[in-house]
Amino acid sequence: MLLLRSLRSCPQSFISRFHTSAAYWASRKSLKRFNLADIGEGITECEVIKWSVKPSAAVQVFDPLCEVQSDKASVEITSPFDGVVKELLVNEGEIAKVGKALCVIEVEEDVAEDSDASTTEPEAAQQSTQPVSSVSSPESSVQPDSPSLSRRPHPLDPNVPRTALQTTSADVLATPSVRHFARQKGVDLALLIPGSGKAGRVEKRDVEAYLANVTQGTPAPSQPSTTTDEGADTVIELGRTRYNMWKAMVKSLEIPQFGYSTTFDITTLHDYMAVLNAHIPAQFLPPSHSSSRPNPAISPSSFYPPPSPPPAPEFGHYSRLTYLPILLKTLSKAMLEWPLFRASIVAPAAPADKPTLAIRPHADISIALSTPTGLYTPTLQRVDAASVYALAARLRHLSHLGRQVPCALTPADMPRRGGTISVSNVGGIGDADHASPVLVPGGGVAIVAIGRAKWVWDVNRGDGKGERRLKVGISWTADHRVVEGAELIAFVEAWKAWVEHPQRLIADGV
Repeated sequence: MLLLRSLRSCPQSFISRFHTSAAYWASRKSLKRFNLADIGEGITECEVIKWSVKPSAAVQVFDPLCEVQSDKASVEITSPFDGVVKELLVNEGEIAKVGKALCVIEVEEDVAEDSDASTTEPEAAQQSTQPVSSVSSPESSVQPDSPSLSRRPHPLDPNVPRTALQTTSADVLATPSVRHFARQKGVDLALLIPGSGKAGRVEKRDVEAYLANVTQGTPAPSQPSTTTDEGADTVIELGRTRYNMWKAMVKSLEIPQFGYSTTFDITTLHDYMAVLNAHIPAQFLPPSHSSSRPNPAISPSSFYPPPSPPPAPEFGHYSRLTYLPILLKTLSKAMLEWPLFRASIVAPAAPADKPTLAIRPHADISIALSTPTGLYTPTLQRVDAASVYALAARLRHLSHLGRQVPCALTPADMPRRGGTISVSNVGGIGDADHASPVLVPGGGVAIVAIGRAKWVWDVNRGDGKGERRLKVGISWTADHRVVEGAELIAFVEAWKAWVEHPQRLIADGV
């Protein structure tokens, strides 16, 4: 009753203004999945290092959510919404994929709805007296719920059009002196991002380079030429994997490297291949081949079923052996004879301390794998304890994962502690006899490149008449800080004795 009496006592013009709003703003809550954006060229995943928020925590736009680590840098991810964090979808230490959700945020959205009350006295508002207009004017000028007064949009907010995210000079990272210099020269700093300084900071030299290009008639970055210059260079940023290769090759210059090349005669091994291929265990054969084998007339399991063999990797089925798994098996035998080549360098804890070598009980060998997304080195662990057939299955499985786009190799395939020897099968790519492999820090104490097997005429065999033999070129590079040249040559000769006399594997119980 008091409210009705107060409304009756109000001037007609005020009541008319109260009813003339065409719409009102209501809010509703919704859940937004915040996806990890593309934070750099070639980066497809990042590790979540630390979360700055917890579930049920209130956040505002630009508040830090988490810190992620890529191969290039550590980046702080900020919130694109005002709201409440409902769920963290990626735990600390786990890998987050670009384009996949990091967390769920509950936000309030403003929704415009038509007012049920129509304007019944529009003309009365126009006939309002001056005192009333002066009183209601301040009320009409303040509209806190209006979207026109919203804050600066977040660059990762998917609801904001890209045209609203244009960078201005005020948003550019630059020192006051550089801003003053740019204003004097009439240069918009937004045209120069990212700069050449740390974290993309625009430096004075960036402004001077821009002015030099303009003086020479080079079009500004924001004004690209509409005509295509067929002779112009195309600048491409290195992808994640290739940039890692860049850093590894630069670090390789810190290692004094010793090289050695020789040739292995694999004619005897070639003669055994037909028998080895005819007896590939059933678990490694493709389903089409394993089903075609006839069942034995008398089953071995008629008295007591034998234990089931370990299954082959998911993509490790094959129907024909190659030389590579046998070469790896024989290499592991030589590594067992030479503990130095089962050793990895342990960096000293303090600069004054001496480095040490950790000798492993088994032969761990890394494989150089060329994939559509770059060069990877997955590791075959405990090669000495695996059969030739099992090694062939693991090699085929790794090769399949590497051919996927993006690469499907997992951290389990590429452990932080890789092999003590790396193997590059260059003969499988080109008609190569020898190569000069490069050893990188953390890549073990040696690396070997295996060329393509070729039939040649060996004049030193056959009582001076010569024989046709199958030979393959072998090229080694060792870390000369820990491996002597004579030691490398003697080790390679030990491996050669296993390769050229594969009958030794039978006596060794393989």
